[in-house]
Amino acid sequence: MKDFYVSDAGRFENTEITSFFLLSQLSARDKRGGGGQYLALTLTDKTGTIEARMWEEFAAALTSCSQGCYVKVRGRVERYQNRFQLSLLQMRSAAEHEIETADFQAVSAYDLDELWAELTAVVNGFRNAHLQQLVRTFLNDPQIGPAFRTAPAAKMLHHAWVGGLLEHVVFLLRLCARVAPQYSDEVDPDLLMTAAILHDIGKVRELAWKSSFSYTTEGQLLGHITIAIGLVREHVAEIEGFPDRLRILVEHLILSHHGKYEFGSPKLPMTPEAVVFSALDDLEAKMQNMRSEFGRAVESGKRADEVTDYSRSMERNLLNSRAYLQEG
Repeated sequence: MKDFYVSDAGRFENTEITSFFLLSQLSARDKRGGGGQYLALTLTDKTGTIEARMWEEFAAALTSCSQGCYVKVRGRVERYQNRFQLSLLQMRSAAEHEIETADFQAVSAYDLDELWAELTAVVNGFRNAHLQQLVRTFLNDPQIGPAFRTAPAAKMLHHAWVGGLLEHVVFLLRLCARVAPQYSDEVDPDLLMTAAILHDIGKVRELAWKSSFSYTTEGQLLGHITIAIGLVREHVAEIEGFPDRLRILVEHLILSHHGKYEFGSPKLPMTPEAVVFSALDDLEAKMQNMRSEFGRAVESGKRADEVTDYSRSMERNLLNSRAYLQEG
C-alpha cells in the first residue's frame, strides 16, 4: 500500500514525499523566456489526479517512463494558482513487484454485490416478460454480465471508477421507481427501467479498465450508443417472438438518452419514457459530478463552504450549500 495518495496533498504542503503513481499524461514543454524545456505530467492514483512538473535533469526519466506506465517519484508538494501540484526531483519506472493495482484504480464506495442484487431484484419484478427476458440475456451473458459489474461509467467524468456503471444504473433505477408513478398514464415503468439498465451497456466494450481507464479502438470508432444498439439487436434476435415495436422503443431510449444533439444524442427524446429518462440520466450524472467537484475542492485545500474553481464538466463554479449553511 502506498504511503502517500493524491488526497493527502493538503496534509503534506511544502513537504517532500516519495510515492508511486500511474503516469496518465506526459509532455515536454518550452520554458517561458527560453532556457530549455520541462516536463508537464499528470499523476493518478485511486483518490484522484495531481499535476506535476519536473524542471531539471529529466532525460533519464524520459528513457524509461511513458504515458500509461507506473512510476516512482520523489518531489515536493506545492501550491500553484490555489491548486496542489508536485515539483519532481526524481522519477523512474516502477518495477512490477512494487505496484499494488488496488492503489491506482478508484472503486465504487458501495458494495457491488449488494448493488447487483438490487438490480436483479428490480428485473425480477418486471411485468413485461419480453423486457425481462431481454435484460436477463445481458445480465447472464458470460462476457457482458461480469463486465457490467465492474465497468466504469466514464473515463473521466461521472462515476469514473470500477463499478461506476453498476452504481449509476442502480441509482437511476431508484429514481425511475420514484418518478414513474407520477406519470402513470404516460410512462411504462418496465420500459423506463429497461432504459436505465441498457442505456450505457455499450460502455462494457467502449472502455478498458484493467490498469487505467481508456477507450478501446471499438469505443473510439463507434461509441457506446452505436455499440449498445448492436448489442440489443443481437440479444433480441435470440428471443423468440420479441415484438418489433417494443424493440424500436428500446432502441429509441438508447439513441436519445443524451437528450440533445449537441450532447451526442443521435435522436431527440420523442416518447414519454425517453423524455423522462434523459432528464433523470442528466440529473444523476450532474449530481455525481457535483459530489466529485466538492471532494476535489477540499483535497486542493479549499474549505468545504467555499465556491469551487470553475468546473469544465459542469461549465460553472459550484457551491456545497449544505456545508455553506453548516459553517455559517
